[in-house]
Amino acid sequence: MNYLCYLGHPAHYHLFKHVITNLKHLGHEVRVLCKTKDILGQLLEREGVAHENILPEGRRDGKLGLMMGMLKRDVRLWQFVRQWRPDLMFGTSVEMAHVGRLLGIPYINVNEDDAAAVSLYAKLSYPGATAILSPVSCDNARWEKKSIKYAGYHELAYLHPDHFQPQSKIVDAYFPHDEPFFILRFARLAAHHDQGVKGITPEIARQLIRKLSGQGKVYITSERPLESEFEPWRLAIDPVHMHHILAFARLYIGDSQTMAAEAGVLGTPFIRFNDFVGRLGYLDELENTYRLGFGIRTSEVQTLYETVDRLLAKAETMDFAGRRQTMLDDKISVAEFMTWVFAHYPDSLEQLRQDPSIQYHISSLNAIGKNA
Repeated sequence: MNYLCYLGHPAHYHLFKHVITNLKHLGHEVRVLCKTKDILGQLLEREGVAHENILPEGRRDGKLGLMMGMLKRDVRLWQFVRQWRPDLMFGTSVEMAHVGRLLGIPYINVNEDDAAAVSLYAKLSYPGATAILSPVSCDNARWEKKSIKYAGYHELAYLHPDHFQPQSKIVDAYFPHDEPFFILRFARLAAHHDQGVKGITPEIARQLIRKLSGQGKVYITSERPLESEFEPWRLAIDPVHMHHILAFARLYIGDSQTMAAEAGVLGTPFIRFNDFVGRLGYLDELENTYRLGFGIRTSEVQTLYETVDRLLAKAETMDFAGRRQTMLDDKISVAEFMTWVFAHYPDSLEQLRQDPSIQYHISSLNAIGKNA
């Protein structure tokens, strides 16, 4: 089969990288499209992934910039798909839903955010999707009937132990992995669903650095422009090494959803400080069911500081590795599951609708074959 995968964010590369490799091992053709977004292009180039950028100029922030960016991607994706007609498209994009419906090509939307939290995205993309693949913790509202639920998270498509083992020697190339260090992450918060959402302000960042510096090194990774006063703490690394460093951090604090979840599935204690707290099922599950992190709203600044103090005082007695293992015991290897879904489409969707429990019996051996 011919597959088309569209990547709109660095996290989407990680989400699909093993799936793309598996499908190619099975003899399928997979083409990759992307847009300019943060370090996405760097990751694809660094990993040698053949791709085509349909929005190399990027887009501007604001409603008009968002709309114009989407229209450009719609037109350019339509032009690409007309020339090379895939059998199945998969990704997280709005434009694939539009083009798929126009040209009669099935599209599987892979998303883990609750529809209420990304309402505009859901309204624009879900009606045109053939199916929606999302975690059991995700609420897809009125599109639940076309949803296929699985026991996992996007982050387990690339950070599951089947695919990722943290390497201390990689961290040691930058700084000693066994000396305490902390990661602060500042998200851009410029997407349409981020309107009105707040995160870590410069003043809060100053307070966090003061608290953490006495107990270890502080490193900052930022999607948004970093204020000059914080440059001494900037984490300058090869982007492909970020997850190794995150795995050895003593604590992660940030206003990014994705990196908080990544820390959680790696067993690194995390604090998520933004106004999405309580609105995203998969992060609520990581925080409240598996107790791998803490979600704190921006109106609760004092709670943030108290939580940091508590973690610094008790981190050695809190078994986050055990909590992580409990979570892993409940979840599946997501990359192998998605490989099976795409490779056996459309029969796979019908089988899952009839018996969702079969997802627990899909191994990498079944996904890529004995002789891959």
